[in-house]
Amino acid sequence: MKHPIARARAADSVLLVVDLQEKLMPVIHEGRRVLELARKVIQVANLLKVPILVTEQYPKGIGPTCAEIKQQLGDTMIYEKLTFSGCGAEHFLPRWEQMKHHTTIVCGVEAHVCVQQTVLDLLERDQHVLVLADAVSSRHPRDYELALQRMNQAGATVTTTESVIFEWLGRAGTPEFKEALKLVK
Repeated sequence: MKHPIARARAADSVLLVVDLQEKLMPVIHEGRRVLELARKVIQVANLLKVPILVTEQYPKGIGPTCAEIKQQLGDTMIYEKLTFSGCGAEHFLPRWEQMKHHTTIVCGVEAHVCVQQTVLDLLERDQHVLVLADAVSSRHPRDYELALQRMNQAGATVTTTESVIFEWLGRAGTPEFKEALKLVK
């Protein structure tokens, strides 16, 4: 059976930022890299008007979204949750469904818990999901590696931040390309 190709088109994408929180990021393997690449993809999403959804896992205990990420989000709503899947956050699914986009791009932590469970739930809803391998992680590298494998086997496309950014852009020479290039390089 031929599977449809999951393409990242800015006009048909939603960026989902999962649990990039203050108390969690210091213990995440390569957490600085994850934050830096998440910041870049958020900036380009803002430039291209790609809608953004953000989740926080139990912020009373794990803290709020990291300041460097939050400042890129403007007035983007943050969905607090106790469920590991973002789909279990109150009002998250209705908002996601309202967007009527076919591709969800995912970054965040932890790859083997909240990211994976959210991705699996979105795949069950016949969504194309692209996981940014360089903008997700876990505390332990093995958990991260196996989570990427599992999400890929379940039907998600595992790719990179820069790959998605250039797919969103589609071509060089535009004002958006020139602005995004400053952020990527």
